[in-house]
Amino acid sequence: MAVIRLTFTGFLFLLMAGLVHAGAIEVREFDDPVMEQRYRSLTASLRCPTCENQAINDSDAPVSRDMRDRVYEMLMADRADMEIRDHMVERFGNYVLYNPRLEGRTYLLWGLPAGLVVLGGILVVLVVRARRNASARALSDEERARLDALINRGRTP
Repeated sequence: MAVIRLTFTGFLFLLMAGLVHAGAIEVREFDDPVMEQRYRSLTASLRCPTCENQAINDSDAPVSRDMRDRVYEMLMADRADMEIRDHMVERFGNYVLYNPRLEGRTYLLWGLPAGLVVLGGILVVLVVRARRNASARALSDEERARLDALINRGRTP
């Protein structure tokens, strides 16, 4: 009987915890589906400053809630997406952008992957050429004599 009561109490606790979490869902009213899509796109492309690599639309942090509110307010004020992103970058820094802008200080960030691919391709070509040249070379008379001596050494009774 005690096991049933404990199980039932645990189930009720989980149910109430789920209801508390369900109450935290924000509902935004949009008259235009394009505006709603812009909101979803913007909140998915902005990173929470306090969370580890999480978008503000997925974060429960208070700063993310404030950022979502600010994005909503700016959208309702007919601000362009670039203006909203610029405002968030001005306030929180470049960290809030999942895709950093191409600027002087981000050239290395954008160019490094392409540079590594090119460098890897060059390295592969050089290794293949070196192996091809090494395997095509014939043995000299001295190398042939040494090889024969090593082979015959194991055959002597």
